[in-house]
Amino acid sequence: MKTILFLCVGALIMLSTIAHADLPLTVEDLITDKGKIKLDLSLSYVNQDFRNVAHGKPVVVPTGPASSVTLPSEINEAQTNSDAAVGTLGFRYGLSAKAEIYGRSSWFYGSSRTSVFEEISSESVRNFVDAWGGANYIFKEDSDTPAFLGFAEVALLEKHSENNASFKSWMLGGTTYHAIDPVVFSVTWAYQFNQVRQNGDASQNQVHQDENEHHNQGHQKEAAHHNLGDYKPGNLLLVNPSVAFAVNDRITLSTGFKWTNRQPSIFAGETDELRLTSTDLLLGVGYGISKGSILNFTFLSNVSGRNGANLRLNWLHTL
Repeated sequence: MKTILFLCVGALIMLSTIAHADLPLTVEDLITDKGKIKLDLSLSYVNQDFRNVAHGKPVVVPTGPASSVTLPSEINEAQTNSDAAVGTLGFRYGLSAKAEIYGRSSWFYGSSRTSVFEEISSESVRNFVDAWGGANYIFKEDSDTPAFLGFAEVALLEKHSENNASFKSWMLGGTTYHAIDPVVFSVTWAYQFNQVRQNGDASQNQVHQDENEHHNQGHQKEAAHHNLGDYKPGNLLLVNPSVAFAVNDRITLSTGFKWTNRQPSIFAGETDELRLTSTDLLLGVGYGISKGSILNFTFLSNVSGRNGANLRLNWLHTL
């Protein structure tokens, strides 16, 4: 039964697609053993279809049981269909029985097809996305009252369209869970706050806008977005309630939903976005290959808000 509970909690936390540490499939051992290293590999695929979408709507791609990257969408006033594959390599190191540190890096390949006024074009891109580091700490174990695990992490390096940024994005959050054999209930929440960073040449941005004073306001905004200057991504709040059921000592089925609230991003001192909210349905399967090796499969489908679906395969292995 211990193995069943291991799978339950891991499957629940797997559904929490926030950019914090991807937790292992255990209850008694949520944190990596002291002195041990765990390797975390994942591959995510996301497909989205946009119609009459304005510039700047973010695409959030889950890259781990509890991690994600944010990619900008295409600019189009007709229809765009896009695919993106994100690969993530991560590690976890146990500092003590209740604390661990972790790190991860993500890369992506994207392809999009756009149709505007019966003209069809396609584009593909591959690039480094970001690198994060953080820590998990168990504040309370599961007993008569739910357990609580907190986390904090920082973006070590983020790739933007023009420049890179370091230590400009931070995240705080936690997971609380309670096991009632063979079911585990869980809630994960997180808040990501972003600071202003430079993305492009601000001086060139001003020159470009001055040269286009005779154009309409829409053209001036397009020029501002091309040479962003100061750029502040919108802060993000996420809440993810979940429930998991152990089928046997190797397989766990889980389900839940993820609600997100993203504030508008600010480009060169201007905001032309709305505050975005969305709700996603999550379905997961966890399979314990062996004591130190676990496979997770997650399917995410948008219910309200942006359109799209995400598939993710993750392998967690103790070295």
